Amino acid sequence: MSIKSDRWIRRMAREHRMIEPFEPNQVKEVQGRKIVSYGTSSYGYDIRCSNEFKLFTNLNSTIVDPKNFDDKSFVDVKGDYCIIPPNSFALTRTVEYFRIPRNVLVACLGKSTYARCGIIVNVTPLEPEWEGYVTLEFSNTTPLPAKIYANEGVAQVIFLEARPDDVCETSYKDRGGKYQGQTGVTPPKV
Repeated sequence: MSIKSDRWIRRMAREHRMIEPFEPNQVKEVQGRKIVSYGTSSYGYDIRCSNEFKLFTNLNSTIVDPKNFDDKSFVDVKGDYCIIPPNSFALTRTVEYFRIPRNVLVACLGKSTYARCGIIVNVTPLEPEWEGYVTLEFSNTTPLPAKIYANEGVAQVIFLEARPDDVCETSYKDRGGKYQGQTGVTPPKV
């Protein structure tokens, strides 16, 4: 596998609609206001989070069970930002819709701007032939409330391409993956 460069990312976005909407450059300012950057970087793509958040709450005293998830574990928040309480958690989705080619695996890492504030972004790999909006998981590891900005950069995806003789036999689409084609902030499924 090889890590792909900005040229490859731009070509794949243009020819295969791999990322939509796609920003071919690095955006650091919008209407004269500095933002957490997003768009194409040297060897990756900085993704944005939407303005739709699911914030964990203990109001209903439910148990977080991935096999029997209770939607009452969340409070829906929509806005230009989300405040995550101390030592808490939120879900959101990307602004970008992804179509991952069969010969590509995508890894995601949090941006240093958030990491240095104790905010961890977790995303599982985007597997070959997965498509949809990516659900992002934010953990506030600090004893203070944390602010996440919608429509700004939150994490970077890195594209790993298999050699032509080493493309996977079974893709996420072939397996009928349960998160295929997700459109909103998607809680756990079994």
